[in-house]
Amino acid sequence: MAKTSDQVVGYMEDVYAKLPSLPVGAKDFVVSIAPWLSIIFGILIVVASLSAFGLVAVFSPFATYSGGAGFAGALFLTAVLGIAEGGLMIFAFPSLRKQVMRGWTLLFWSEVLGAVSAVVSLSIGGVIGALIAFYFLFQIKSYYK
Repeated sequence: MAKTSDQVVGYMEDVYAKLPSLPVGAKDFVVSIAPWLSIIFGILIVVASLSAFGLVAVFSPFATYSGGAGFAGALFLTAVLGIAEGGLMIFAFPSLRKQVMRGWTLLFWSEVLGAVSAVVSLSIGGVIGALIAFYFLFQIKSYYK
């Protein structure tokens, strides 16, 4: 599993290495706020995903009756992915504060889950947001040991 994970990160790193680099001051700023953004958005994503479970429970009978069972299934899958994504972001907080590679890796995989969730929910904005987030992640990767 670790080899596959390294292969995915390596492939994406090669792709993002071709893009222009951020100034050092901008990288320092992103590294300094990354732990706080991770914990804040991690909590918000978990809360929103738990709320989505409630929406699925309330509306899935109506969606199924009216032919929207796929919508209910996609919302359920998005909620599950959101809980996993938010959980990874929360778990990344301590390591990001210490600038340990484990924190960066957890943040990377949470963003992968976010991208998958965006694809499942057909969110073009979510996919674009994920691509931008990956850019920032690979810009600051060298700060984590």
